[in-house]
Amino acid sequence: MPTFHHFSRKGYSLFAALGKEVHIGVLSAATLATAAPCLAAPATIVTEGDSTSSSRLLDEATVSAASLAPLATDVAARQVVTLSRDDIAAAGVTTVNDLLKLCAAVDVRQRGPHGVQTDIGISGGTFDQATILLNGFNISSPHTGHLSADLPVSAQDIERVEVLEGAAARVYGTQAFSGVINIVTRTSTTLPSAELSASGGQYGLATIEGRTSAYGQTLSAGYSRADGATDHSAFQSTHAFLQGYIPLSSHPAELSYQLGYSLKPYDANTFYGASSTDQWERNERWMGALRLQTTAGRVHLSPAINWNRWYDHYQWHKGSPAGENYHRVDTYTLQLPAHLRWVAGTTALGLELRNEGILSTKLGEPLPSPVAGSGTHYLRSCNRTNIGAHLEHDIVLSHWTLSAGVLANLNTGLDARWRFYPGVDVAWRPHRHWTLQASYATGLRMPTFTDLYYSGANIEGNSHLRPELSRDVSLRLRWQRQMLRADLSASYAHRTDMIDWVILASDTTQTFRSGNFSLQHWGLRLNAAWLPRQRWAQCPLRALSVQYAWLHEDIDHPQPITASKYAMEYLRHKVVVCADGRLWRQLSLSLSWRWQQRTGQAADAYSLVDARLSWDDETRPLGQKGRPLGWSVYADAKNLLNHHYREYLYVEQPGLWLSGGFRLRF
Repeated sequence: MPTFHHFSRKGYSLFAALGKEVHIGVLSAATLATAAPCLAAPATIVTEGDSTSSSRLLDEATVSAASLAPLATDVAARQVVTLSRDDIAAAGVTTVNDLLKLCAAVDVRQRGPHGVQTDIGISGGTFDQATILLNGFNISSPHTGHLSADLPVSAQDIERVEVLEGAAARVYGTQAFSGVINIVTRTSTTLPSAELSASGGQYGLATIEGRTSAYGQTLSAGYSRADGATDHSAFQSTHAFLQGYIPLSSHPAELSYQLGYSLKPYDANTFYGASSTDQWERNERWMGALRLQTTAGRVHLSPAINWNRWYDHYQWHKGSPAGENYHRVDTYTLQLPAHLRWVAGTTALGLELRNEGILSTKLGEPLPSPVAGSGTHYLRSCNRTNIGAHLEHDIVLSHWTLSAGVLANLNTGLDARWRFYPGVDVAWRPHRHWTLQASYATGLRMPTFTDLYYSGANIEGNSHLRPELSRDVSLRLRWQRQMLRADLSASYAHRTDMIDWVILASDTTQTFRSGNFSLQHWGLRLNAAWLPRQRWAQCPLRALSVQYAWLHEDIDHPQPITASKYAMEYLRHKVVVCADGRLWRQLSLSLSWRWQQRTGQAADAYSLVDARLSWDDETRPLGQKGRPLGWSVYADAKNLLNHHYREYLYVEQPGLWLSGGFRLRF
């Protein structure tokens, strides 16, 4: 079935659709956090081979994630980088973590390959300072950001990934400190469909995944394992994800839901210290969410609830109780967003209540009596509740967009006092090819439970840490023609009460201690892309893109230090070049090259080349029941030039890793 990627105003354009089956509908895009989707009138979706039409409430086409109420991307006042489904397919990646490596603004540091444990930072921030969302629901862990990227989905489940750089408290709450990543999954088609894929490769790598969808419901699941490309790095990974929507015919409304599960037991060679080469960890996650979309007169409502649970079992030496920790973390979130479009623009408001709690053998305050858990008795706990009230107003004119708002926030883990975090975004469009955007934003981050309480050999937490505060200013110039796109952005942030684990110069015990400091942050980013198929549909080259990011930070500690675990090891330079296209008939090649240099102890620069060669056959007719609609086979080469490198000081990363697989679509 053909898919139309752009429209033409030529009189002969209609003839391109003759003899072809066409989908008619409205593009649906999820909004983020407390943003309420704009509910259009019920729209009819016409699908091939379906004699009856189904109706559902659809979101406004092509919405941006930069404000409380949805705005069209081309008029949004703040930059949102979007990695589309085509970008995901062209990149030839198997995990979302690998996809984010191709975004220059995102710092992806992995200890284990294939998404085993990946730390994700944005704009110089650490893994604890980026908020991760799945279909707009916050899935970040208050225990530690090491676990936030444990996702119950694979790259094949993803429709697009949205990256918002910089603080964004007024939209996403206080934890949106250095940026937000929203992962939007593929929705169900009306007719039943299914996908099956399997792959294998060096070091005992084996993966199998399946996905089926019908009538608004989608179920996907997968399993992977490997013996490991370096010593003591074997892993297993299991995930499952169910999502769907239920139209409510008694009222123009729709109820959507999602349920997720992931399990990752893995060897963790030197992950948390060089003195143990046989560490081991097991991460398990459950999640569930509900969202109701409806209207009350002219007011658009989208109340939602969200629950996440993490189990973490860690051993300093695999199979030994010495240095063993157990943790169970729960988050419960209630969101009550609404927005109203009227003659003076769009006014949005929302209320968010989020409770975070941990039961642990290591973290928190002592319990009066032990609490039985899975395989252990928890001895400590901590609990805090965050209340946020959002208010924003958007004005869209022919050449201008203004978006301004404020977050009022109270956290029981701080001092239960109300604090205010404003923000304002302005966009000017002097010409249809040019856009200039300017933003001022603020953000707050509460310390994780690890920051507050973790203590062990040569490491000590601090229960009196103050929350981090950031004040960001950014400027972006964007230019876009039919097949050429480029943008240049600059940012500055003044960040106070930053949290890091450091060794004080006066400390003869060489102990890492968590403490507060301040910094000044400067950043520049340049992105450019050439998309020749926007003009020449049969061009062998689909896309060629170049990205560069530069960061500089002046760090001011209250006392001299000799070492830092995270904050001083930001990416100074990152270059990403990607190209993909057709070599012959259905044979395609995608290439990516990354070069990056980090500050601090892991400062050695390195470059990596990844490649995928694939044959994609989409020629099977839809009406032949029992036969696949399409199939593809592929071969992957990760780290094609076999470079030796580390993203953390002690953790050796794999060299060349070859694999291959197939995918069937029914």
